Parts: sequence; structure tokens; C-alpha cells
Amino acid sequence: MSITRRTFLLGSAAAAATGAVNASALARAAMQTHGAHRISAASGPGDVVGKVSVGYQGWFAAPGDGAPINGWWHWSKDWGRPPDPAYNAIKSWPDMREYARGYPTNFAPLRNGQPATLFSSYDQDTVDVHFRWMQRHGIDTAALQRFNPVSGEGPTRDAMAAKVRQAAERYQRKFYIMYDVSGWTQMRTQMKEDWSNKMSALAASPAYARQNGKPVVCIWGFGFDDDSRSFHAAECAEVVAWFKRQGCYVIGGVPTRWRTGESVRPDFLPVFDQFDMISPWMIGVIGKIPDADAFWLSVNIADKDYCDARGIDYQPCVLPGDLAEHQRAHGNFMWRQFYNLARLGVAGFYISMFDEYNEGNQIAKTAETLNDAPGNFNFAALDEDGIACASDYYLRLTGDGGRMLKGALALTPVRPTAPVSGSSAGLATVLSLRSRVNNRYVVAESNGAEPLIANRDALGPWERFDMVDAGGGDIALLSHTNAKFVTVDATRQNALIASRDSVGARERFLVEILPGGAIALRARANDRYVTATNEAKGPLIPTATQVGGWEVFDLVIS
Repeated sequence: MSITRRTFLLGSAAAAATGAVNASALARAAMQTHGAHRISAASGPGDVVGKVSVGYQGWFAAPGDGAPINGWWHWSKDWGRPPDPAYNAIKSWPDMREYARGYPTNFAPLRNGQPATLFSSYDQDTVDVHFRWMQRHGIDTAALQRFNPVSGEGPTRDAMAAKVRQAAERYQRKFYIMYDVSGWTQMRTQMKEDWSNKMSALAASPAYARQNGKPVVCIWGFGFDDDSRSFHAAECAEVVAWFKRQGCYVIGGVPTRWRTGESVRPDFLPVFDQFDMISPWMIGVIGKIPDADAFWLSVNIADKDYCDARGIDYQPCVLPGDLAEHQRAHGNFMWRQFYNLARLGVAGFYISMFDEYNEGNQIAKTAETLNDAPGNFNFAALDEDGIACASDYYLRLTGDGGRMLKGALALTPVRPTAPVSGSSAGLATVLSLRSRVNNRYVVAESNGAEPLIANRDALGPWERFDMVDAGGGDIALLSHTNAKFVTVDATRQNALIASRDSVGARERFLVEILPGGAIALRARANDRYVTATNEAKGPLIPTATQVGGWEVFDLVIS
């Protein structure tokens, strides 16, 4: 069946399949893909606006560390029993080489012969190590997670707050309290008491985060439509108003679809409007680069427009990906989020999370290879997709993402961070293009001697290209076939062919995101969209002035 050419407009089948995307959003997305970016927020620079913040759990303990909880807190499914393959509660194994103290587990030794020990967050040395990493890699602010402190965990969490304060002061980082209301049935009164009687004293620290001259507090969990956070809008609104009367700058950790109301409790939008900053949760929502692109176009842009119109700062989550679920693509998944959100001009990044070894979304140092993990459990290591990554890679990647947010690094879709410092291995961002016309990959035919055409069912060297930063948000494509750049060849009726040794005007392209995470490729040589001519039976040529079926590709970044 032939594919009818059509333009992506509001109401098209593609837009309907991925949620409403209006024409102005598409136009704005295309415009923001190219050129300079800047942070645009209701508030001026502070300790969260214009900064990189990380969620800091600080919730690991072990018997013998002195913690009041006196157990394998969050390491084991049974805190009274040492972690082992049967009672394991984590998805990733930490790199233990820089910790002063490790606690023996019931896992087998690491495959490299070292004992299988784990750290305790209760040790001040551990917190110091983490904040030293933050300092080294340009991470500005840590959001200390604080669950119900009236529970049995309370004394340990109180002590952790003091340890975080000490480390933040020592390493010139900022921190703030992030209350998590999950399962906290009496939060309406107890949270206020906790702030008044305990946590507000932390604001006297020079390391306590301030925004607009006010101490920062985050409340995470209002509006989520589940049994563990079954609070009504009125009581949540009253809590937010109370903190604001105390002179606090209040961040809301809110549901992913907070603005449109999907999986959100009734009548919560006025509650969200009270927050000084909105930070929607993203863990479990996206896991691949097309997911991130589609979400940026269909949700992030409109979220930021909404916040801008109401004087609310917008701090979206950025996640490295669940290592155990093979989501990371050696950093390309995380970098795509950094790039998309930096060009949108968001108020800041919230990294989910720093030390979340339980969900596999940690950026803290992690086992590099299976050799660095216990021999009797199949933990995914950082090299799980075949690219060697140093244990500090996601810390360095976060640092570079922060530099791009702040304008110290030019806006680029090409990841600049090497998986291993000082090595070029894995540095190239490799992509392939798959035409939506016939679901086949674009190939540099005949070792690059013929124009590009979409006619391959599988990926090999001829179907892979390095995505090279061409400046100003543009890219160039370096063919793996012959190490030549793809050009708009005037001698071949402007067909794309891999034949140039350097990048000039005819080798520059702009990637534009379409609904659902598909892309179109616009040639800078003539400012037209690349078309898989004759329903992909012919070569790729930039001839279209608008995007229809023949101009739609999947961007496969490996």
C-alpha cells in the first residue's frame, strides 16, 4: 500500500496518537532547536534557579555503623539480615574504592577477588565522599530526602540531616530539605512541627539553599493518585500556604502530568499553582531517546509555557536511566534530556537521583564491569551495552550538562563527555536513520559511492554515522562506510551522498523533533527537508518545504 504524503498538523493521526501537540509548539520547537539558549525563569539566579540539583537519599545503613536504625537500611529486603542474592534490595552495585569503611555482606566476593562490602550513609566519611564528588563535578545543590520523621526512621534521618549539613559546608555545596509525604498519614500537622522544631534550624547554615532570599523547602508527593499519598487538595494547599508564610521558597515535586490532570487527584491544579517552583517526576515515564524527545515536544514545552505565564520556576527531572533495564545508552539518553531542556531555557535541572542504587538511576560511582560486582549475582555494570564507562562517568556527564545549562558549554546535541577520561573510545555519538515509509534503514550505498537510500533491514557499518557537532545546534553526519561527511551534492541533483572530507554549508543539517519522537532532517544547504523520494525507492534528497510521510524518520542513537 502506498503511503499518502501529508503534513503534520494539529488533529493529524500522528499527533492524536501521542497527545495533543499544537502547531505553535511545533514551530517553537523548530526555532529553539537552532541558535543560542538562555535560562528563562520567573526568579533570578539563586541556589536552585540556574543550578543543577540532585536528589540525595542518604538512606543506606549497616549494623555496627552507630545508626539508631541498626540494620541493613535499604540494602536488604529484610533490614535485620545481611544482603545476599535472596534478600538483595538494589539494582546496581556501588564502586567502593573511595570509601573509608565498608560493611561485609553475604554476597560472594567480587569477581576481581575483593570482598563484597557496602557503605553506610551514616558514616560522615561517606557523606563527605559524596559531597566531594558533587564539588568536583559542578553539582550545585543536594535535595536531602526526608520521609516521615515521626516513624522509627526519624532519629536516623535527623542525624543524616546534620551529616549532610557538615559535608555541604565543608565542600561549599548547597542543600535543602525535600519532604516526601509517601505513607505519612499525619503529614498535615507533623510536617509543620518538624520544620518548626528541627529542620528550620538548618537554614542558619551558610550551606542551606536559598532562592529569592528565602530558605528552600520541597514537598514531594502532593496530587499523586495512589493509596500512599491519598491527601485531599484542600489540606495540601493549606500546607503549602503555611510554608510560604514561614518565608520559605517552596518547590513542588509533582506528578508527571500535573498540568493536564492524568493520574492526578481531583482539584490539584490550584495547589500546584501555589508552588514557587514545579518539578515533575519522571522515573518510569521515559526510558529511551525517542521517549525523551516525544515528552519534550508534547509536555515539557507546554509545562514551561504554563509556568512562565504564572510566574512559577520550572525545574524538570533528568534521569540517567535504569541501568538494570538497559536504558542508558552509555550516556546518550541522559545527554538528550540535557540538550532538549537546556534549549528550552528551563530554570534548572533536578537529577533523579544521586545515590538511588535501589532503582538503578544513580549517578554516583558504580561498578564499571561485572568484574567489579559480586560473583553470585548478575548486577548490570556500566559497560552493560558494550561501551566501557568509568565509574565517575555519570558524575562527569552531569557536570557537562550543567555547564550547557549555564551557557559555559555551547548548546549541542552531541554528547561531549568521554565514557572514560582521556580516551576517545565511546566518545562518538553514533546514529542511524530509519524511514517511516518502509521501516528500513538509510544506507551509504556502495561504500559511499552512491546516494543515501532507505533500503536496509539491519544495521551494519554502511548504515551508521557519527553525529558531529556542526555548531549552532546543527549536526554533520560522518559515514562509517568511508569516513566521509554526508553532503547535499549539487552534481547529483542535490542527493545526499557521503563524499566530503570536511564540514561546510552543504554538510550541515538540523534535526527537528516530531510528535511521537520521530524526526525530520532539514538541510542547511537549501533549508528544505530531506525526503525519501518515490516512497523510499529513490535516494534521499532535500526537496520538501514541509514535513509529510516521506520526510519522517526514526532517529536511532546507539
